[in-house]
Amino acid sequence: MIDILSEIHPAKPLEFHVSAELAGIRFDHYLVQRVADTSRSNLIQSIRLGLILVDGQKKKSSYRLKTGELISGTVFQPAPLELVAQEVPFDILFEDDFLIIISKPPGIVVHPGAGNPDSTLVNGLLYHCQDIAGVGDTIRPGIVHRLDKDTSGIMVIAKTAQCHRILVDAFKERTIHKEYLALVFGILQKKNGRIVAPICRHSVNRQKMAVCDEGRGRYAASNWQVVEEYSEKCSLVRVQIETGRTHQIRVHMASLGCPVAGDMLYGRARNTRQYPRQMLHAQSLRFTHPVTGEHLTFSAPLWPDFREIVEQLRLQEYEKFMDLP
Repeated sequence: MIDILSEIHPAKPLEFHVSAELAGIRFDHYLVQRVADTSRSNLIQSIRLGLILVDGQKKKSSYRLKTGELISGTVFQPAPLELVAQEVPFDILFEDDFLIIISKPPGIVVHPGAGNPDSTLVNGLLYHCQDIAGVGDTIRPGIVHRLDKDTSGIMVIAKTAQCHRILVDAFKERTIHKEYLALVFGILQKKNGRIVAPICRHSVNRQKMAVCDEGRGRYAASNWQVVEEYSEKCSLVRVQIETGRTHQIRVHMASLGCPVAGDMLYGRARNTRQYPRQMLHAQSLRFTHPVTGEHLTFSAPLWPDFREIVEQLRLQEYEKFMDLP
């Protein structure tokens, strides 16, 4: 068994008394407000490990604080991985002193992890901009949100700690609007709709997520609109997500009986292998610039492999139309 404490190094101790103004706030939310130079994930991990206490007692992240309670302990940071700057391909759509908007190619993992120690998007970002090394999480510097390995498309990357924290909060508060294009198997009965279904870890296959009963899992909502339908019994669908749960679009569309084409985890095995990867593309991002206050909208063109599949389907439709008597 791995000793967690042997893999982390100490930061300076902290000590706060809860003021009347902040009484009633969640324990984890309080720490996020008071400890500005530490990532949210590291603060939550410190709570779980019992490294930060309330009046000398271990509490859950959801504990509601009371006036005068003493928050004390030490925030521990994970020992930093040896993140190597590597030339990894991605398209830059916009860049200023505070953030970068990119289009991620399919097949690239966003950050290092088990089985993917390097050649990730983070390695490529460090190659492009070494300054992000100290922004946010030590393992995921600059990363504000993620895309699955085989999902292509638009992402926003923070270049400063202030920008990172504001963008993370904006995603949490759902003020950043994301839109995807998905090629799915099947013809949806309605041409547009909204699905609200909580998502949790699959009870058997721990690599999968699943729609679960009310009261379990995390709230998730997606909106879809059919763009095109093809006689091959598949549809091009525009999806706007209100939340950003793991595999959300893939799980929600599969639950509607229309899994994403090429999705080996949630799709239909009989037709899936003809596609180069899961046909899911993050097309656009709309948000307020965290520093300048400017309203920004960016779009990432369909990745070539996705565009080729759509063009083939359109050509087949045209040829069938021309064959009509």
